Amino acid sequence: MIPFPNIAPEIFTIHLFGQDFSLRWYALAYLVGLLAGWWIIVQLMKRPALWGGSAPMAPGKVEELLTWVIVGVILGGRLGFVLFYDLGFYLANPAQIIRVDQGGMSFHGGFLGVVLASWVFCRKNGIPALRLADALAVATPVGLGLGRVANFINAELWGRPTDLPWGVIFPGEAAQNCPGVEGLCARHPSQLYEAGLEGILLGLILLVLVRSGGLKRPGLALGIFVAGYGISRFIVEFFRQADARFITPDNPLGHVLGGPVWGITRGQELSLPMILIGLGFVIYALRRPPVSG
Repeated sequence: MIPFPNIAPEIFTIHLFGQDFSLRWYALAYLVGLLAGWWIIVQLMKRPALWGGSAPMAPGKVEELLTWVIVGVILGGRLGFVLFYDLGFYLANPAQIIRVDQGGMSFHGGFLGVVLASWVFCRKNGIPALRLADALAVATPVGLGLGRVANFINAELWGRPTDLPWGVIFPGEAAQNCPGVEGLCARHPSQLYEAGLEGILLGLILLVLVRSGGLKRPGLALGIFVAGYGISRFIVEFFRQADARFITPDNPLGHVLGGPVWGITRGQELSLPMILIGLGFVIYALRRPPVSG
């Protein structure tokens, strides 16, 4: 077993007017991920040859796009968590919906939020939506990887109990509540599994795609990203602890479909449509001739 590293969730805290204001690793991951994504898209827009002769938009428009993406991530991520994971609680406590400082963001909701915000941005500026979606797909894995590392530092979203040598002893009463385990409970560092698959591996695949001319096929990068994320998340869910709201004595693995032994979790349920939609975009892109001239 590996002891959890002594890293505080807050990078630093300042005291102003009787209040504490902290910069947390999770917030920094969001900021760096968004700025890295902005830089990547700017670089893509500066290289028309990658797109087959003409980039979807001018590099100067990416800053405006970033504003729309931030709004989509925050609103979509929060509303997705409310709708997908604990709707009953928030209907009974609507004031808690805006308390993002207490945690509770959904990737699937944030993804839908970015899709909607980007679509509105494209309609407003006359930009081909599918080509912009390809650019966003290439830029996103960096933020995903950083966000999962921040989840690990926060000691949240940990995995199921394990006796493997790289199991981590996460702190907290909830993490140490492992029925049938005597002494310290080690868990899969599923956050790092996701960082490796969704961030590093998927990012490298998309980088190779860009360098091999994949952006000349509208929708290909988008399809690979959507399907790749869905597959990665589906796999990691076998090692990740399900949300406590779905775990009962008769359903210890937190399955929302199937039985207590064989079934799928809410994360897998939400990932299956992504896999199918992503494969659909890949097939669509490969059946059309590449853009040239």
